Amino acid sequence: MTFRAGSKSQRLGFAVYTVLLLLFFCGSISNAAEVRLKDIAHFEGFRPNQLIGYGVIVGLDGTGDGTRGGFTRQILSNMMYKLGVTIPASAIQVKNTATVMVTAELPPFAKAGTRIDAVVSSLADAKSLQGGTLLMTPLRAASREIYAVAQGPVSIGGFGAAGGGATVQQNHLTVGVAVNGALIERDLPLNLPGRVLKLHLYHPDFTTAHRTAESINKHFQTDMSTAVDPSEIRISVPEEFHENIVEFIYQVENVKVEPDTRAVVVMNERTGTVVMGENVRVSTVAVAHGNLNIVIRETPEVSQPEPFSEGTTVVVPRTDIYVTEDNNKLLLVPEGVTIGDVVRALNAIGVTPRDLISVIVALKEAGALQADLKFL
Repeated sequence: MTFRAGSKSQRLGFAVYTVLLLLFFCGSISNAAEVRLKDIAHFEGFRPNQLIGYGVIVGLDGTGDGTRGGFTRQILSNMMYKLGVTIPASAIQVKNTATVMVTAELPPFAKAGTRIDAVVSSLADAKSLQGGTLLMTPLRAASREIYAVAQGPVSIGGFGAAGGGATVQQNHLTVGVAVNGALIERDLPLNLPGRVLKLHLYHPDFTTAHRTAESINKHFQTDMSTAVDPSEIRISVPEEFHENIVEFIYQVENVKVEPDTRAVVVMNERTGTVVMGENVRVSTVAVAHGNLNIVIRETPEVSQPEPFSEGTTVVVPRTDIYVTEDNNKLLLVPEGVTIGDVVRALNAIGVTPRDLISVIVALKEAGALQADLKFL
């Protein structure tokens, strides 16, 4: 296999591309792997909920909100008043505090006393949240009911420092996480399904939905599930599981299914990354690819007159043009081969990942590539 050295991003893209191709070739030796049903679908009603709150971080080392943080001063003044201390908003310095939005995801079946992570994001012009502590912040759902309260130290996973004429920064400094900083205050209502379950695929597909219904029926040895559409599978709970729905859901989640996927080629021209599925096929086509390189070099020359002459010194431009073209041969691709065979053949004539993107696009335009193209 031949490749050309290029920029750092090209070499990185080629490395990623090579690893993905190796995984593709290894996976194509056997049939598509079966996966658990819980990894490709979810039951209707079993979903997380979003929480949001408005809070204050204190203890910053002069990196908090600046002079424009008027609402920060007002919030601190109101907070201190509730704690029994009356301070006018104009007398509060906010450089060691920052106002933040706090978000969290409430998992399904969460119970009171369970801890979850909370993400804090600066609202004003704070420079960094490093070393700060989030004060008690109620987290509300879309119904405006409080389901959790967040408080505790904030981790930003980076640092920042500044001197007289230089600054050093690692990672993003105005967004952090309060790890296990949100405490759930109330139980979520537990509404387990009754006689019928609805299963929804993450990636709707007619073939996968049909295979899922067949696999469930085969596991329980009865016609209890039906594919309603490419996304939904309806399951009737057998009578013996009416009083033990958890056991039934456990068995359904662990049923093995072979999902089907569309033929797609995903390409990122910025990094030279190409990812291809095993279902991609190519019709009979002839491919010739050669790189044309043109280099134009300007070399100014100074022309000086003879001594004691009346001439003047002038700058004379000198242009050198070099043109090179790869002498690659015409490649014939027979009908029905996989994209892996095409890639191996193109590597034999020295095609780099960035060149491969151009070849794949040309194959699609010629109607010889049976796959969808997706650019990132």
